[in-house]
Amino acid sequence: MRRSFSSELDALRAKHLYRSLPGPNDGLVDLCSNDYLGLSDHPGLRKSLSKALERLPLGSTGSRLVRGDHPAFRAAEERFARFKGAQAALLFSSGYLANLGLLQALAGPRDTVFSDELNHASLIDGMRLSGADKIVYPHLDLAALERALKKAPKSGRRLIVTESLFSMEGDIAPLVRLAELAEEHGALLIVDEAHAVGVYGPRGSGLLEEQGVRSPVVSVNTCGKALGLAGAAVCGPREVIDLLVNRSRSFIFSTAMPPFLAEGLVAAVDLVERAKGMREKLLSLSLEARSILSKAGLPVKGERSQILPILVGSSRAALGAAQALRSAGFDARAIRPPTVPEGTARLRVTVTLRLDAKTIEKAASALRRVLV
Repeated sequence: MRRSFSSELDALRAKHLYRSLPGPNDGLVDLCSNDYLGLSDHPGLRKSLSKALERLPLGSTGSRLVRGDHPAFRAAEERFARFKGAQAALLFSSGYLANLGLLQALAGPRDTVFSDELNHASLIDGMRLSGADKIVYPHLDLAALERALKKAPKSGRRLIVTESLFSMEGDIAPLVRLAELAEEHGALLIVDEAHAVGVYGPRGSGLLEEQGVRSPVVSVNTCGKALGLAGAAVCGPREVIDLLVNRSRSFIFSTAMPPFLAEGLVAAVDLVERAKGMREKLLSLSLEARSILSKAGLPVKGERSQILPILVGSSRAALGAAQALRSAGFDARAIRPPTVPEGTARLRVTVTLRLDAKTIEKAASALRRVLV
């Protein structure tokens, strides 16, 4: 008998994995958004978008290879390429579509992709869509990656795929060594900078910049987090970007983003590049928050980042903790499988410039009452 949709939903409820849209936050203190610098309602950025709206079309009218191309896209791509120190860039409508289309376009059945076991779902889905052989190495275990590179077939294209700042762990990849391994073993390094762009590096372009990675690399830069808007830019060698235009299905068959948004992205990059003080303040507050939570006896994972996962264990316990926090006036969401491995459900606390030390101390007290 065909399985019903309702029985599938009931099974999710029984495992405490059912999800529903949360609705308005109703004045809760935000402990879970990715708006790290608070740019989503920055007055300067709002003004730039308003001016762009007065001049540019509300929609792109089609995919870029048909009728939807616009000079605003070229300007944004050139700006991102300079920002990331890359030869070229290509805009996508979201980070998910960028990762999906990037891996589908660059890898195929005769190729091999080496992937960190905790990479984002969009990277995993892109690898699946590519049909390439996938070798998953333990999280940040570069010795295991090196053994896999030596053992795997030398034929075909080889890709090493990693996040720079892992979105659910709050830890940071050793990108210099990854770049060395890629060069030594004839692989292309692909780095998802979703949670790092706008936050790290002397100009705010991400952890590739901060760690001084110089070798050819492809980076995915989401614009809906620290940059405060939406979309994503893939940056890398010119031949890679040209291949994406020809092979990336999520680019070819998607209506392009509105041109006014592309112009807004230029303003967001300009703002971030000048916002050294904001970036330094965020990272300083993040270190202080980690100290406050740790002193409260909370099991905080990760390292010197604005992402502070607090391990709970079971999905049921994580949901209960999130609800108790909500009752205390704080919005921190329960992160459950399949987003994280079974038995590692957590509350994912993120630090933004909307917070201050006193608010974090109050949140830590509420968390302690719930978890300790």
